[in-house]
Amino acid sequence: MFKNKVLLIAGGTGSFGNAVLRRFLTTNIKEIRIFSRDELKQDDMRKFYNDDKLKFYIGDVRDKNSIDDAMRGVDYVFHAAALKQVPSCEFYPMQAVKTNIIGTENLLNSAIAAGVKKVIALSTDKAVYPINAMGISKAMMERVIVGKGRNVKDTMIACTRYGNVMASRGSVIPLFIDQVKNGNPITITDPNMTRFMMSLDQAVDLVLFAFENGESGDIFVQKAPAATVELLANTMKNILGVPNHEVKTIGTRHGEKLYETLLTKEEMVKAIDMGEYYRIPTDTRDLNYTKFFEEGEDVITEAGEYHSHNTHRLNKEELTELLLNLREIQDDLREFRKNE
Repeated sequence: MFKNKVLLIAGGTGSFGNAVLRRFLTTNIKEIRIFSRDELKQDDMRKFYNDDKLKFYIGDVRDKNSIDDAMRGVDYVFHAAALKQVPSCEFYPMQAVKTNIIGTENLLNSAIAAGVKKVIALSTDKAVYPINAMGISKAMMERVIVGKGRNVKDTMIACTRYGNVMASRGSVIPLFIDQVKNGNPITITDPNMTRFMMSLDQAVDLVLFAFENGESGDIFVQKAPAATVELLANTMKNILGVPNHEVKTIGTRHGEKLYETLLTKEEMVKAIDMGEYYRIPTDTRDLNYTKFFEEGEDVITEAGEYHSHNTHRLNKEELTELLLNLREIQDDLREFRKNE
């Protein structure tokens, strides 16, 4: 389905963009365009991959003109451009609004005007019952996607939502490795905190599943196991060969949740179980307010959420096997041992 097609990855210099490139560069895709504002990362990618299929566009989703330039002739779009760090969004919430909400609308309008066939955007568990500025901005991003998808016929617009992506940039596993490498204690916020365990390759799988099976306005979630932060820290110590390394509990950070929720109970009511994935079809109600305010649904009251406290909980052996099979962990381990 990607044969001789042009794919644009917005925010393509990040972990997800690199995972997509590893999957696609050896296929018969015609061209992959990397759209981002980071010229240094683009230059690093250009040198690393050294592939004529790869084209780079400097721009920002806040600047619609720069998106329009990159969007011409594009068949498909993966939208991964976002401000993702909870603390920075908390201090600068309007920056999150400009990138995550307004930037998404700019990208969707550009894609629709250019006749793009499919757009798949990436969201986060923090958009579910959001308690911080980043989560609120991503929740609004999802609403923009669903609203736009409901009203557009020629461009399929769907969204994926996932929790913690293991070993991705800014995640806790690279932090643990750096802390051990530098002789500092491993810091965890709450030993009982749980997080979904999902790989970058699975994040790409989720986007491709949405690409193949989605309809406009859909949200897709991949089922995933979870582990406590304490188990993750202790497992990483064993993998790194430092079982006695100090683990220090520092307390829950501002804007941080005890567990990740991927589906609200309202969404679980209408979610379609597709085996390894949930599909949340768009709400097709119109502006007939009676359907919103006068007609209740008993089933919502009885429904449950899908979160990292009630999914399959990994044990030590399962988590060890999962981590050791990650390419990113293997690379980090080689680097770690080289510097010992």
